Amino acid sequence: MQRFILLILLSLFLYNCRDNEAQLNVDYLSSKDTIYSEQFRPQFHFTPQAKWMNDPNGLVYNNDTYHLYYQYYPDSTVWGPMHWGHAESKDLLHWTHKPIALAPDSLGYIFSGSAVVDRNNTSGFGKDYKPPMVAIFTYHSMEGEKAGRSDFQTQGIAYSNDDGLTWKKYKGNPVIKNDSIRDFRDPKVFWHDASNKWILILVAGDHALFYNSDNLKDWSLVGDFGKQFGAHGGVWECPDLFKLNIDNTDEEKWVLLISINPGGPNGGSATQYFIGNFDGKTFTPDHLDVRWLDYGMDNYAGVTYNHTPKNERILIGWMSNWNYAQETPTEEWRSAMTLPRKLTLYKDGEEVRLRNYPINEFDNLVAEEVDFSTDLETTILLKTNPRLGSDITFRANLTKPLTVKLSNRSREDFVFAANPKTQLLTVDRANSGVVDFGKEFATKKQSQPYLPQDKMVEVRMIVDASSVEIFVEKGKYVFTNQVFPAETYSRLLISPADDESVENIEINLIKSVWIDEE
Repeated sequence: MQRFILLILLSLFLYNCRDNEAQLNVDYLSSKDTIYSEQFRPQFHFTPQAKWMNDPNGLVYNNDTYHLYYQYYPDSTVWGPMHWGHAESKDLLHWTHKPIALAPDSLGYIFSGSAVVDRNNTSGFGKDYKPPMVAIFTYHSMEGEKAGRSDFQTQGIAYSNDDGLTWKKYKGNPVIKNDSIRDFRDPKVFWHDASNKWILILVAGDHALFYNSDNLKDWSLVGDFGKQFGAHGGVWECPDLFKLNIDNTDEEKWVLLISINPGGPNGGSATQYFIGNFDGKTFTPDHLDVRWLDYGMDNYAGVTYNHTPKNERILIGWMSNWNYAQETPTEEWRSAMTLPRKLTLYKDGEEVRLRNYPINEFDNLVAEEVDFSTDLETTILLKTNPRLGSDITFRANLTKPLTVKLSNRSREDFVFAANPKTQLLTVDRANSGVVDFGKEFATKKQSQPYLPQDKMVEVRMIVDASSVEIFVEKGKYVFTNQVFPAETYSRLLISPADDESVENIEINLIKSVWIDEE
């Protein structure tokens, strides 16, 4: 059987190209641009300008603007007293940094939460006939924790009358007190039409609690979920609950996201999901099996936007893992967010499942489409600007073995493979670059079960300076991973079983979203 090998050399440093090698010159950056030029700095994923970041918080769309709040410690690159950082965007890709939104006070640090637009001013926080934005977050009292108490986490609210730029904390905080539950946090709030009430879901150790309210200030406990369902290898965190239509139908289902740490399918932090029904008080799942949003090591605490223009469910996750999050080899900043992803439901036989896939707007970042020959053993050398990423897409028949390797001149590599005999998709980053900063970073090969079908399916790999995101079958199977190569991956090797099992290879270079950053 003839073996098809496609070798694509995407080099950031090879300038002495031979005449028969394709070349590409792209320069998008001004000489003043320095803020986002550090080693490993992502070029099209959100990162703070400096210091520590973790969970996305308060994802809300208002007045043509997407707001991203996030867990932030402005004084160090490791976790510390939590604030809410803030950034704004018109397209979820180009971000403008804003001042810190919420800072710790006498009630504690500002942990994760959510935000809504109170369009009917049920809270009474509105001003000049303008609906307020209301943030709901967890207070974490370090004094209470150090004293050995179990009620050191409570829920507070704040409101904004200037489109989310500045916030005033409610004088009646906390709005939900704690009955001695150690892990009692991460409230997600939304308006529930059927019951005509606000719904709040938070996590309490190994399960979720549901509350409702007429005014966002006075909350009543109405239900719980999870003690008998899902994975319980660690503490539950960062819940989200929303309704989606099943693809190409009018049928609706509720989706519940629960992050868990540890206990992920490949170690450490991960996010599970449930599909079922919700009546305003009770969530009833349709399945008993544990389902994971992402089988990579670095997609955690993801939540979705409230009030999106087309009622789409767009998720952003924290692209890290608590196994090694505070040890990654960056200097000025630490942590990035995943690409924004659209969540959709689809029928897989008789079962309903969840896909996650990059938003369509990501295609607007294409700087150049690479033109290359697909003859055997084709080599293409590209003379490119080092601030470009790559978006690699092809179609493959995964009933046949497949290996995809990204590598560089330092002999580092990142390997994705499909093995139809074991029915596993795998990722190996043991030799991906700097890996010795955390013992859990690359000690095992990641795997995800898949069902090989005799058809061509899309495989998409989006590569930034320090991440690789893989989407198979439009997000049916997903791996999200950080990588820290000594130099940019400059070679792509696709090794299918035969010439007919891979087709339609496309490679696009992706420009930086920070080129106008001052």
